[in-house]
Amino acid sequence: MGEIAIRAEGLSKKYRLGELWRENALRNVLGEYARAPWKLLKREKREDFWALKDVDLEVKHGEVLGLIGRNGAGKTTLLKILSRITRPTAGWAEIYGRVGSLLEVGTGFHPELSGRDNVYLSGAILGMSKEEIRRKFDEIVAFAEIEKFLDTQVKHYSSGMYVRLAFSVAAHLEPEILLVDEVLAVGDIAFQKKCLGKMGDVAREGRTVVLVSHQVNQIRRLCHRVIWMDDGSIRNSGATHEIVSAYEGAMARGERSRETSRPGARNFEKARFLKWEIANSITEPNTLLRDGPVTVSFVLELASAVRTGQHGVALFNVDRQLMWANANNNLVLEPGVHVLSVSFPSLPLRPGMYQWQVSFWDEGEMLDLWDCLPEMNIATEVRQHASDKWNGILNLPSEFSAEEQSLGVSTGMDAGRG
Repeated sequence: MGEIAIRAEGLSKKYRLGELWRENALRNVLGEYARAPWKLLKREKREDFWALKDVDLEVKHGEVLGLIGRNGAGKTTLLKILSRITRPTAGWAEIYGRVGSLLEVGTGFHPELSGRDNVYLSGAILGMSKEEIRRKFDEIVAFAEIEKFLDTQVKHYSSGMYVRLAFSVAAHLEPEILLVDEVLAVGDIAFQKKCLGKMGDVAREGRTVVLVSHQVNQIRRLCHRVIWMDDGSIRNSGATHEIVSAYEGAMARGERSRETSRPGARNFEKARFLKWEIANSITEPNTLLRDGPVTVSFVLELASAVRTGQHGVALFNVDRQLMWANANNNLVLEPGVHVLSVSFPSLPLRPGMYQWQVSFWDEGEMLDLWDCLPEMNIATEVRQHASDKWNGILNLPSEFSAEEQSLGVSTGMDAGRG
């Protein structure tokens, strides 16, 4: 086997918006159009959209490569091409080794089959014999922690159970190249740490890993090298610490200089959001470390006066579920920079990554819409059940007590005694 595991040159992927509708999973498309409903009116224009443009890539055997960048930067499209899920519009890629991919919840498993059957199916797809899979089977099941549900159809699994089994299969069936896209954002904190440990083991065994994650601490811990993608192209690449630090700096400044080239982006002639932060967080302005009152601020720049402004704020979790939203109407603002803040007595949400979305309108015209970066990391103490399947959205503090109580009820038998 040679030194190179993955080599690509000039990889490009062009969609037309109508084609993108058909190729994307329905849940992704509905989410996109729910966030930006005006796109429905423009769909007939069938604009060209380059999800990936002229990407050259070389990954060595045994290397752990991280891909970072904002949503829509092209990271997932690149992994789908390398996984042979989609074909490039231009360019080529060569893969030297057996590939295992874990790109999204639901990829690779048949919903009507049980967890047991899907383990064997996944192994067969990787080219393994039944005996090879059988030798690894108990280890896979023990790691995934789904013994009680092994013979249940996976369509009945929670997202956490699904990911646990899918990751365990991908990591234990020993593909020479492992492609992982953001799946570690699903599941409880304990299992995420367990997965990170396993990926470290995979890397030390000399297998190749390409990892997409918005959680830069995961990237720092695991990756030898990082590629920063922006607007479908490689913006920068190099040593992990150097590239991650540059990316974090750009996101903290609210940098969006290349977004204007994307279809549907605003021209910012009248208004644009510059940055966001947790106002009462001193050391980490995008991380919530403790319970209690929270003020979140969004910095807006106006080029001209506004007399009937509307400011919308929404908060989404990593699965793009809406956690909270509100709007403030009839705002009167002069030209210049304004800090728009919203305060909460607390944000008792399950620890993990969340994203704010802010918009600003005037006289029925949308002036700017921004999926805020960097994402918000809620890192408060976990106050829920130790098992992932019993974890909900809220992370509410609670107190438990148990005490013996005397009922003190007299019976008819007692009352009848003389």
